[in-house]
Amino acid sequence: MDISTPSTTPKYSSSPIMMNPNPNSASPTTVSAISSTPSRYENQKRRDWNTFCQYLRNHKPPLSFPRCNGTHVLEFLCYLDQFGKTKVHHQTCQFFGHPKPPALCPCPLRQAWGSLDALIGRLRAAYEAHGGKPEENPFGARAVRIYLREVRDFQAKSRGVSYTKKRKRTSKQAEGNNGTTTS
Repeated sequence: MDISTPSTTPKYSSSPIMMNPNPNSASPTTVSAISSTPSRYENQKRRDWNTFCQYLRNHKPPLSFPRCNGTHVLEFLCYLDQFGKTKVHHQTCQFFGHPKPPALCPCPLRQAWGSLDALIGRLRAAYEAHGGKPEENPFGARAVRIYLREVRDFQAKSRGVSYTKKRKRTSKQAEGNNGTTTS
């Protein structure tokens, strides 16, 4: 079952047909276009979806989308690491924990955590846009969330940078910082 957008459909047709990856559905889903030009986000989401579908087709053995699960998503993320541009130092590297190392080292280039996090967000949205049920979304699997958290934490340690959640400022704190007086 091919789950990508058929190549015979015009790029900016008023009602492109997208295949529903849900095996229980017998007919394709029709989506009406709001504008003639998709947004940058929609284009990226479509490219990411097509890349993942191509990965499934090239998988040994080839996988159909209904059989895809969080493990296959993790394999896809590991596969993408070979195209990464972020230096991630090993714990044994002399530059481990240094944000700006003074020299080169043989540590691998990997996908940055932020890129992976954004990719998974787009693929989760694409899965549901193609008719998948949110509770069956393999991109939202617990294993994927844990993997992303581990990648974030390791890359932060590797570069000596911590990822901390920013606290929301209360309105009184904001007023105190903006209310400066001059004499």
